[in-house]
Amino acid sequence: VQLVESGGGWVQSGGSLRLSCAASGFTFSSSVMIWYRRAPEKERELVARISSFGSSVYYADSMKSRVTISRGNAKNAVLLERNSLKPEDTAVYYCNARTQGYNYWGQGTQVTVSS
Repeated sequence: VQLVESGGGWVQSGGSLRLSCAASGFTFSSSVMIWYRRAPEKERELVARISSFGSSVYYADSMKSRVTISRGNAKNAVLLERNSLKPEDTAVYYCNARTQGYNYWGQGTQVTVSS
């Protein structure tokens, strides 16, 4: 099983990033996919969640207007688009898959937003 995040990097305040998570080794189309983040010295925080066929999405209230989650089951990938980024969005962003009682994690991708 692999979840590989990409697309992180450095961006100025107000900018945008698209994070990708490529999945393999499990039935992606049966999995709920979730993006979390962990900012320095803070607890892990759920950013967005999407159901297995993409019909239902959830966003954290604090980011609802600045985030979009989507998935492509044919490509076994989930995307997270962040816009109007703020310095407080600086964090490691993690991809998480939940399927059939299993819980898989990627290694994370660093997003750094400068003021």
